[in-house]
Amino acid sequence: MHKTGLLGLCARAWNSVRMASSGMTRRDPLANKVALVTASTDGIGFAIARRLAQDGAHVVVSSRKQQNVDQAVATLQGEGLSVTGTVCHVGKAEDRERLVATAVKLHGGIDILVSNAAVNPFFGSIMDVTEEVWDKTLDINVKAPALMIKAVVPEMEKRGGGSVVIVSSIAAFSPSPGFSPYNVSKTALLGLNKTLAIELAPRNVRVNCLAPGLIKTSFSRMLWMDKEKEESMKETLRISRLGEPEDCAGIVSFLCSEDASYITGETVVVGGGTPSRL
Repeated sequence: MHKTGLLGLCARAWNSVRMASSGMTRRDPLANKVALVTASTDGIGFAIARRLAQDGAHVVVSSRKQQNVDQAVATLQGEGLSVTGTVCHVGKAEDRERLVATAVKLHGGIDILVSNAAVNPFFGSIMDVTEEVWDKTLDINVKAPALMIKAVVPEMEKRGGGSVVIVSSIAAFSPSPGFSPYNVSKTALLGLNKTLAIELAPRNVRVNCLAPGLIKTSFSRMLWMDKEKEESMKETLRISRLGEPEDCAGIVSFLCSEDASYITGETVVVGGGTPSRL
């Protein structure tokens, strides 16, 4: 390929990603798609659910608490979006089954899964982590996403394929001091992503990973809750601001769309330039 042709191809690819992130892409790229988003009543999950719905998808949000589900659904329906919700503790098989069944009953199937649920029950040295903490962290952050994906893939196959986005973290590449089990669990998701991408490609199911950096949410508040800490964190970034949940949403919508039909097994870092390679 001539150099000019290659440059043109690269420019078109970059423009597609840029437009997806900024909301400038074509109208309703996810029209009539059905999306499940776990842990989606606040923060990154909520922003993703909103963006998928804005881009035309029917979205089912979920959370462990009914009041959070009700509030998120009311907010998004109030914006004219096709959003419903149900309680789902991803660590419970019956809740995962109910989430899948809700989507199938309401919309006839599932095209998209965004696995966002995670816990971080410990701060300190890895040498002080108890077996109970290890079990809880790996159960929710690694095993539950794998089982959630297992539950939705048969429904995706019935519709000819689908797209999965696993939410990992910048901590998978650059471990955050004090968050030892969380760091390990998020690194494990990179391996889950690669493995599933290989195994599910013959079923026309794409699997990709999102690795957010420091995003300003209630989950990460201990890292930015006072101005001094926030300024200290900014010094580690190339883009000198903390991320917002919406910074993650456009990338996820892009990965779930036909614009990303030739992308699987990849991890997109949304981290303001934080060093992010193993």
